[in-house]
Amino acid sequence: MEWSIQQIAKLAGTTSRTLRHYDDTGLVPPSRVGANGYRYYDADALVRLQRVLLLRELGLGIPAIAEVLAGERDDRHALTLHLTWLREEQRRLDRQIASVETTIQTLKGGEKPMAENMFDGFDHTQYKEEVEERWGKDAYAKSDAWWRGLSGDEKSAFQQTAARLGADWADAAQRGVDPVSDEAQAIAQRQFDWLCGIPGTPGGGQAGPTKEYYSALVGTRP
Repeated sequence: MEWSIQQIAKLAGTTSRTLRHYDDTGLVPPSRVGANGYRYYDADALVRLQRVLLLRELGLGIPAIAEVLAGERDDRHALTLHLTWLREEQRRLDRQIASVETTIQTLKGGEKPMAENMFDGFDHTQYKEEVEERWGKDAYAKSDAWWRGLSGDEKSAFQQTAARLGADWADAAQRGVDPVSDEAQAIAQRQFDWLCGIPGTPGGGQAGPTKEYYSALVGTRP
């Protein structure tokens, strides 16, 4: 089954011009071009378009999207990573919605909203006290300054990497992969290398995170 470019633009909430641009840049080529010059898309092309639109929602530009697509060619695996990130984002948005609803109800009742009830889900510093208590104020300060200094694309790329690692761990656990197997150790090494690049990680840098910190990740929340 195929769909015309006009049909896909309507279904995806985008424009034919955008789809032609995605074709010109190699992001989403049509499955075929008719004799009349019209572009047509099959199911595989639609899966790729869905991935592109999800990455755009994360704030990535076309060059970054092309890099992500080139690095992960398994559509099912890639969409699993997207789903992991979306669910995490959904939980954050649910907290924001609850905070705003509480504020509205408080104002309707003629009362003043309480500050501690107004900002759940808005701030990345919600675990500041826990981090400072366990790993020290310097660890938090360095990582906080690093995060605030990232661009939107850099933050999105970081979140993608985190989601990819989380999904790979979950997949390995679901399949019962032996923790000492080469597959599990390869994921662990990727996690280790990823942590090395985060300023403020206890024992970070070239030496890598401390054993205590690395082991503690098993019990941390996402």
